[in-house]
Amino acid sequence: MKPVILLAGLVIAACTDAAADRRVTLEVNNMTCATCPVAVRVALEKVPGVAAATVDFKSKLAVVAFDSAKTTPAALTKATADAGFPSTLKQDQ
Repeated sequence: MKPVILLAGLVIAACTDAAADRRVTLEVNNMTCATCPVAVRVALEKVPGVAAATVDFKSKLAVVAFDSAKTTPAALTKATADAGFPSTLKQDQ
């Protein structure tokens, strides 16, 4: 499980541009199938300022890189909740 999270973090680090100055890890609820992470990722990527989002079904975690001048962790958790997947801030990186 930890290698997946580490890999997700590396993918986000490699894919983000200079505008993404902040990363958070969200604990995501209500993911019951392997396709749920896709819905969570799409919801997060629609938030202005999000550079990348990686969601892992097994760990129920989402790692999001974003521009703190354009969005906030509260906006990210609202986006997942609005998509039917309430989340909480687990780690602010």
